[in-house]
Amino acid sequence: MACDVIVIGAGLWGSACARHLAEMGADVVLVGPAEPADGATHSGVFGSHYDEARITRRLASDRDWARFADVAMTRYPVLEGAAAKPVFHPVGALMAGVEEGVGSAFIRDTVAVADDLGTVYESYQGQGLKARFPFFSFPDGVRALYERDGGWINPRAHVAAEIALAQANGVIWYQTEAVGVAESAAHVEVRCANGARFKAARVVIACGAFSKADTLLPAPVPLTSYARTIAFLEIDAAEARRLQEMPSLVYVPPGTDRDSYVLPPVPYPDGKTYLKIGGDPEDHALDTVAELKDWFRGGGDAAVAAMLAAQLQDLMPGLACRGVRHGSCVTSFSPSGKPLIYSASERSVVLTGGNGAGAKCADEIGRLGAILAQGGDLAAQGYDADFLP
Repeated sequence: MACDVIVIGAGLWGSACARHLAEMGADVVLVGPAEPADGATHSGVFGSHYDEARITRRLASDRDWARFADVAMTRYPVLEGAAAKPVFHPVGALMAGVEEGVGSAFIRDTVAVADDLGTVYESYQGQGLKARFPFFSFPDGVRALYERDGGWINPRAHVAAEIALAQANGVIWYQTEAVGVAESAAHVEVRCANGARFKAARVVIACGAFSKADTLLPAPVPLTSYARTIAFLEIDAAEARRLQEMPSLVYVPPGTDRDSYVLPPVPYPDGKTYLKIGGDPEDHALDTVAELKDWFRGGGDAAVAAMLAAQLQDLMPGLACRGVRHGSCVTSFSPSGKPLIYSASERSVVLTGGNGAGAKCADEIGRLGAILAQGGDLAAQGYDADFLP
């Protein structure tokens, strides 16, 4: 089968890229498996969007990431119109950290970017912070910025909506894994695990950490991928009601420059409601596809999950937790801290590098990938980044 563009990777960025390519008039094939029924026994690739909640907010310590989010958030209603379940939950978002000492750059830079871009926020500290958000117990010296229009998105619903919009515009989704890409003067050919082969003028590699697979691109992607553990703290219906005004939170505790994130009560497919916290104390790199698969199958680090759960209970001392479970995730970082959106060859485009911030703004990043795949100029889009390795 031949088409204009093949997008490899049916996750947050790949699905958005396929949708925008189709809306630009391209004939598109999207290649990528659906979420596996049992991750523990799955032998194929994984996606980090296999979850119910990701924080979304315009507030950021970097201008480009703030603008990516701002543009993407304006398009959430489009996704809502195509989704079977809500995508965006506007519960508010809180950015908190110390104003002096180690880690103070987080709040200082976030304030500077917000003021420069005109992002609306409320500032709290001391007794005012305690009164406004009584479920949190921040130490002295912490300042918090509150964005009323922030909150969280459902990444599964986001991907489903993007794919629905893409298919409505003619995209064909093949739910299989791409295992090889061969480029010639005339076309690029994608070979799939099920034996299928597709030809196109161009291919977009949007496989997250798995973009590092040595069979997909002519040269390695400069991407560093880290193992991440997530702790889920189960709460009952009464506790969920008590915390119904709780916002999403990104927090840099005193004495560190590493951030943690907390999601408010979110119902999960198992019928239970959880608070979620992430923020590993150390970085453990995953260098190969085999290491990535092993980490995803393993379900995270129990010791890290216990530490995260204790951290959340210290931050929320009145929390009535019924139990803790944990999961695995992977975060991939580029050398620049910005998305990688570049031509690896005449026919291959790279679209990866979420840097721990890519879910909320996936629709805009996908659009940028589509522009480049169509021969457009990313410099004309008004961002500071050049998106190169």
